[in-house]
Amino acid sequence: MTIKERTVLITGATGDTGRAAVGESIKRGLTVRAMVHHQDVRSEGLETLGATIAVGDLLEIDTVRAAMEGVDAAYLVWPVQPGLIQATVNFAQAAKEASVSAIINLSQRSADRYSKSNSCRDSFIAEQVLNWSGLPVIHLRPTYFLEWLLYPWQLPYLKQGILRLPVGKGRHSPIAADDQGRAIAALLQNPEPHLGKTIPLSGPVEMDHEQMAAELSEALGRKIVFQNVAIEDYCGSIAAIGVPPYVVQHLRFAMDDYQHGAMSGSDDNVEKLTGHRPMTVGEFARAHANVLNST
Repeated sequence: MTIKERTVLITGATGDTGRAAVGESIKRGLTVRAMVHHQDVRSEGLETLGATIAVGDLLEIDTVRAAMEGVDAAYLVWPVQPGLIQATVNFAQAAKEASVSAIINLSQRSADRYSKSNSCRDSFIAEQVLNWSGLPVIHLRPTYFLEWLLYPWQLPYLKQGILRLPVGKGRHSPIAADDQGRAIAALLQNPEPHLGKTIPLSGPVEMDHEQMAAELSEALGRKIVFQNVAIEDYCGSIAAIGVPPYVVQHLRFAMDDYQHGAMSGSDDNVEKLTGHRPMTVGEFARAHANVLNST
């Protein structure tokens, strides 16, 4: 099968990793079917890139099955919200019915059977469901996204010069969604050497948040200071601005896991898969300086 003949399905196609994976897969010459909840300006943008749009919902198996028809490899992603296990079961059943030859599953670095975070625990169980299914699967376990810097509970503080998080002296190697998209596209194009593996994905440098604040300061041309905050205070503040309870519950316990090393470590897997290293904190900040430095 030539690249031109290879059709891939990308779910969550208007989200951070899905959108990046669509663009990178098209660059690689793959035929891309992008699954979205409904057609809008974001899906129109994917069509402009060259993707075919499939409207569906991972919680509605018949829509997933229709999107799977004729697909060689498929990417599964689910946001931090309830429903992951049901979505995974639907995805697995549809993939088996359609004889899909490879599944790329975006899990999380902190997936853990024993975590008190519902999301971390569900991510572990979802991995096991795909393993039980007998499908050829690759699990990706990324560390925390650099896009967190742009989220509504973080961005207002950064604009004031404060990197505010309940992380203590914990460390990780932050990774951008665009770099994950490049890795996902590479695996969709050539999954066979990696089937059955769990692959961590991280940025190029492990750091604590004092170091991150220093790198942000240099990149943005203004002083950014790290402010450690108690987990309960942090969760109370994000709940007060409307962050969904499931996300708050996840962060309450995932942040405790983080402080105890759940996200530590680094790897060069993005570079191995794509031939290019992932971007640094500073490079990400400069690329988004118009947002991070806006008033």
